[in-house]
Amino acid sequence: MNSPIALKTPLIDQNIAGLRAGDRVLLSGVIYTARDAAHKRLVDTLRNGRPLPLPLEGQVIYYCGPAPARPGYVIGPAGPTTSSRMDAYTIPLLDAGLKGMIGKGTRNQSIRVAISRFRAIYLVAVGGAAALLSQRITKMDLIAFEDLESEAIYRLEVLDMPLVVAYDISGGNLYQDGIASYQDQEMLP
Repeated sequence: MNSPIALKTPLIDQNIAGLRAGDRVLLSGVIYTARDAAHKRLVDTLRNGRPLPLPLEGQVIYYCGPAPARPGYVIGPAGPTTSSRMDAYTIPLLDAGLKGMIGKGTRNQSIRVAISRFRAIYLVAVGGAAALLSQRITKMDLIAFEDLESEAIYRLEVLDMPLVVAYDISGGNLYQDGIASYQDQEMLP
């Protein structure tokens, strides 16, 4: 098994062009949280021609609604949410410059095609590892939609967040390729 690949934000084509589905990465830099309600507001803002509350060019959105921090901690548990819930809002954000997404689970066909078309990347975090993932977050600031509480948009600084490439810019698909790989090894019927 290969060593994890260090990846820093903001993402540019040269950073992610060589990544392939199944590669392990350690992500460092600034990322933003957003779930369904925040995604809807971001897309509505774009459609109304108003400025967004965060820069999207080269940025990464983590599909996460962090829990409140205990005293002495930067953040509470911060695990990924199911990514397919954001599919209806993803293409306008990719078109506005979004370069990476972090969540869990598969995406629909139109999103997989858009990830390749916009030269973006979809990374997955291990579900159920919210406490471990929160240890990789070194700073958190609320930046938009405070009324959404834990589903507001937060700016996070992360250091070596462990992730896996699920969909790459070349159309690689960890879910599809992984199943095929196990079938080739006669591990699955």
